[in-house]
Amino acid sequence: MAFVPRLALSARLTSRAIVPVASSIARPASACTASRYLHSTPAAMSKFPIATLQEDLIPRLPPSSPTLFEAKKKKNLSFEAIAKHVGRDEVAIAALFYGQAMASSEDIKKLSEVLDIPAETLEAQLSGFPDRGRALEMPPKDPLVYRFYEIVQNYGYAYKAVLNEKFGDGIMSAISFSTKIEKETDDKGDWAKITLRGKWLPYSRF
Repeated sequence: MAFVPRLALSARLTSRAIVPVASSIARPASACTASRYLHSTPAAMSKFPIATLQEDLIPRLPPSSPTLFEAKKKKNLSFEAIAKHVGRDEVAIAALFYGQAMASSEDIKKLSEVLDIPAETLEAQLSGFPDRGRALEMPPKDPLVYRFYEIVQNYGYAYKAVLNEKFGDGIMSAISFSTKIEKETDDKGDWAKITLRGKWLPYSRF
């Protein structure tokens, strides 16, 4: 039976700007406190504006991205709302908007319905295989994206050592993979909970 690692990263969200300096991952309240105070807030109740497309990214994205984002903005829909209609996770839908995932015929049909985009337009723009990884510069310049880079800088070898001890010589797949984002709130504030789940792939000997 294949082992599947689960990595959960929790980071405290504050109103102050995140600057790419040495990271400190805040620890949540104790289990007792968490069970008493911690609760999730549905994204549908969010008071924040929806995500839109930054114009400087457009040259690095496929033609489908502006089409999808323009319709998303016009409809004022969150990724969560679109994902519920399509029947996929909101991170998977966001990845599709940025050209990082491949759309199935059913995805195209449901996106056409919820965004009022002609199916023929989406079929033409979403056909073929994605050219992944073009949108992101390394190291990332956006402070929020940089935080993920910084987490790997600080904890990459710690993750590797612990994973090797638990699973042996191998890697966690980013293809047989899923991820989700949850918002948790307790008496100390809001917390971002990001779960990464990837199949463990042992290195082959030859």
